[in-house]
Amino acid sequence: MMKNTKSTPVHFTGYQVFMIAVLALLQFTVILDFMVMSPLSAFLIPALHISTGQFGVVVSAYAFSAGISGLLAAGFADKYDRKKLLLFFYTGFLTGTVLCAVAPTYHFLLFARIITGLFGGVLSSVSMAIVTDLFKLEVRGRVMGFVQMAFAASQVLGIPIGLVLTNHFGWHSPFWLVAGFGLLLGIAIVLYMKPITGHLQLQHDRSPVQHLLKTVTFSPYILAFFTTTMLATGGFMLMPFGSAFGVNNLGLTNEQLPTLYFVSGIFSLLFGPLIGILSDKAGKYATFVGGTVVSIAMVVIYTNLGITPLWLVIAINVVLFAGIMGRMISSQALISAIPEPQDRGAFMSINSSVQQISGGIASATAGLIIYQATPTSKIEHYDTLGYIVILTMIIVAVMMYFISRQVARKMNAPNRQPAVIDAIGVE
Repeated sequence: MMKNTKSTPVHFTGYQVFMIAVLALLQFTVILDFMVMSPLSAFLIPALHISTGQFGVVVSAYAFSAGISGLLAAGFADKYDRKKLLLFFYTGFLTGTVLCAVAPTYHFLLFARIITGLFGGVLSSVSMAIVTDLFKLEVRGRVMGFVQMAFAASQVLGIPIGLVLTNHFGWHSPFWLVAGFGLLLGIAIVLYMKPITGHLQLQHDRSPVQHLLKTVTFSPYILAFFTTTMLATGGFMLMPFGSAFGVNNLGLTNEQLPTLYFVSGIFSLLFGPLIGILSDKAGKYATFVGGTVVSIAMVVIYTNLGITPLWLVIAINVVLFAGIMGRMISSQALISAIPEPQDRGAFMSINSSVQQISGGIASATAGLIIYQATPTSKIEHYDTLGYIVILTMIIVAVMMYFISRQVARKMNAPNRQPAVIDAIGVE
């Protein structure tokens, strides 16, 4: 168990607080751009006259393109200033989001999601590399907790507002919201973020291809890649069809969806920092197991519901998201400790790629497993997806045990080298 036995208080510098805020807001825009597709399923399927299978393709197109771009970028990820990489891919991501905002047809939207994924998929890996560069493992749970508040904020602010905009101005409007907010954040990054180049001092691979191959075949990293593959399956299977299931199976209205996501998100905002602190103090693997147990129980209940009052759906979602946050924060903190400083960018890019590709496969598969006779009829076989997700959760819990032991051996190694010193002097 990776426990933090130190009782000394944790203090972040002003610049570290700024970077946590920047990375959290950046994650907010990226996650919102993806998550907004879930509640929009209830609008897009009838508006574009498409099937659940076609909607699954739209969701998975983002994931597949993100996975491919992550692999292509992995060889270069440790050879440039992380700030420059961040700005390059964020610009491309916002361009893709604007294309989504102006998409007139299904095929144009599919093209726009591919462009957005090509750039957005790399952003998360660059962000995680920056977190690993700037913060020690002992406090990384706290940092991940704050950064993952973006997951909740995308529900509290983004999804309800996006649904309200959709109800009044059409399904294109949420993408304009993401693009406009992202532009303001991009300006702040240009003006105030410092270069991060400390990892360049440790980079010795002669070519990007050599660096990619060395990282992807390095045996201590392989378990982490397989674990991430399984981690992605659950979320990508259930989430894209969540709003359609809520409307057609649980009896919710389109007007009630913003309330559901808003209340669930408010609680998730509170869970993020608390779970981050808990993972640093009680142990990251113990926190992951706890989140897994809660998630399994809630998935069983939720995917087997029939017509259900709004208050009960909200209560179940709140507990479910608590479990999800527990798994996300603790697993990311643990996996971030696996790569060596000189491999962080490449490792995070490859890790993000396998996450996106496996998630894309899961989303496309989910679209084939479930069935909906008409755009307004019930979603069939959603409970089957739930049981598949539960199986993957159990498998991942076992795999994360070995990840935790690997990290413990690395942290306790007598010849362990200190983390890379980056441009602002933070270990």
